Amino acid sequence: MAYEAINPFTGKLIQTFKSTTDPEIEIALKNADEFYHLAKTQEIEKRTKKLQELADEFRNNTDHYAKFMTTNMGKLFKESQDEVKKNVEFAEYYVKNGEKLLEDVPYNDVPGVKAHVKYQSIGTVLMIEPWNFPYTQIMRVFAPNFITGNPVLLKDPSIIPECAQAFEDATIKVGIPTGAFKNLFINYDQVDHIIEDPRVQGVALTGSEKAGKIIAAKAGAYLKKSTMELGGTDAFIVLKDADIDQAATDGAAARLNNAGQVCTAAKRFIVHEDVYDEFLEKFKKEFAKRKIGDPLNPETTLAPLSSKSAQKKLQEQVDTALDHGAKLLWGDNTPIDGPGACFNPLIISGLSEDNPMFDEEMFGPVAQVYKVNGDDAILQLANNSNHGLGGAVFGKDTKHAVEIASKIETGQVAINQALTSYANLPFGGVKNSGYGRELSDLGIREFINAKTIIGS
Repeated sequence: MAYEAINPFTGKLIQTFKSTTDPEIEIALKNADEFYHLAKTQEIEKRTKKLQELADEFRNNTDHYAKFMTTNMGKLFKESQDEVKKNVEFAEYYVKNGEKLLEDVPYNDVPGVKAHVKYQSIGTVLMIEPWNFPYTQIMRVFAPNFITGNPVLLKDPSIIPECAQAFEDATIKVGIPTGAFKNLFINYDQVDHIIEDPRVQGVALTGSEKAGKIIAAKAGAYLKKSTMELGGTDAFIVLKDADIDQAATDGAAARLNNAGQVCTAAKRFIVHEDVYDEFLEKFKKEFAKRKIGDPLNPETTLAPLSSKSAQKKLQEQVDTALDHGAKLLWGDNTPIDGPGACFNPLIISGLSEDNPMFDEEMFGPVAQVYKVNGDDAILQLANNSNHGLGGAVFGKDTKHAVEIASKIETGQVAINQALTSYANLPFGGVKNSGYGRELSDLGIREFINAKTIIGS
């Protein structure tokens, strides 16, 4: 597996990184185990102070870290800057709340018996992360586990090696203890060996459904706790009383931000028939405003895809959908030639249940639009999916919108706004979108020993 940073706009190779050797993995595991035992003797305040210093490092050097994302996976530079800022927010949530979230909890419901639960670390956590949010995906696992005292090993995608290295360099710069975090440029055979190692007690993966099944099975075979965030086919629901201007504007952003390469991006637009024509007209206008180009250019408003392979896969998905009866409502489906990975934004419709792409995640700037005739039809279509990660509901009657949201089989739903993640709110999905939660109080308690002490 070659770890190469290739600019997805120009197609030019930036840098190749040397793969991690098996002896280097052993050193990383040894250092991680030593940190695990050291952290048990430390006050949490020491780790809290270091995590704040890491947050400050990213805050004070935003553009430095942002540029790696833009040149490695094509994110618009403004979006890269915003991600670095969110990275800081995730860290500082656990700086401010981590110690409190790990306080002992009394359990005195048994008559005459006092007891409490003590939250303690369990060991090394292996995190396998995607390329679409290079820093925040790491921080959402590293920050809570570092506060807890669990060391973290990182296996990042081969296309964003500069980002992975930059995160590790930041931890070294601020003096995060040796063993607490280590980036590894490894292959999947080496991933298997790490999961097998008894010093590793947890596996966190964000990625494809296929990868999730493989890694979850491997973790389960060795009785290792795992969390899985595996993407989705999120529904963006427009009710008949929705503010159509807002729905169209937010909907376009929810589909096209990060070039549509977001697990919780709006992918299926389910629109009440009474407002369908108005929504579609305004939705097209919002799509038409996007300008494809160099993501380092501030005038560019639609970034390239992350790689040529991503471009090829999405083109194949769109062509398959259209070949099986879907209709192209807006956009040019002509592939963009050249060394870069740009992709024209598209709006399609008419995907029936027998279409091979009906329940497939299209990771890019392609929106699927459906016309429905009422609440029952909305919910039937929204829940007719093997995925359930996020979603959004737009309607002026907020109570009604919340009722619809409560019936959608998914991990999170936004009302009258595009879905995004917040440090203090749980993030995760159901069904084939995975299990477990990141961020918030739930995130810090995923890889933890909730030890019951009776008679205390």
